[in-house]
Amino acid sequence: MNYFVTKNSALSFFRALGDVTRWRILRLVMDRALCVCELADILEMPQSSVSSHVQIIRKAGLLESERCGKWTYFRIHSHHFSLLNQIMKNFPENPEHKADLKKAKARLKDRENSCCPGPVKLATSPCYSTN
Repeated sequence: MNYFVTKNSALSFFRALGDVTRWRILRLVMDRALCVCELADILEMPQSSVSSHVQIIRKAGLLESERCGKWTYFRIHSHHFSLLNQIMKNFPENPEHKADLKKAKARLKDRENSCCPGPVKLATSPCYSTN
């Protein structure tokens, strides 16, 4: 039983950061809200795997979400944005991160023609920059 890892605990926070896929997801949702199917397309992974990773990040309290129809969009929670932004600035991007961001940009351009309607509430916020 892992009763020490609870929402907003330091252990759940660092567990969420301590995986390559979760780190990639966090980088992708820093500036934009994405749903699991968009993340799966960008990461070229099965939706079930991406969903499992998103739930670990969400349970750590690092994501805020918005439900739009049958889709749920996720973005870095505003309470953690500054801290995660500083952490990310202190570690260089690798080619995989740049490729992920390029795929995200392309995927978002196609959002109107895809199954995902896009978020409303999480689409903009004063504490986030847009890319």
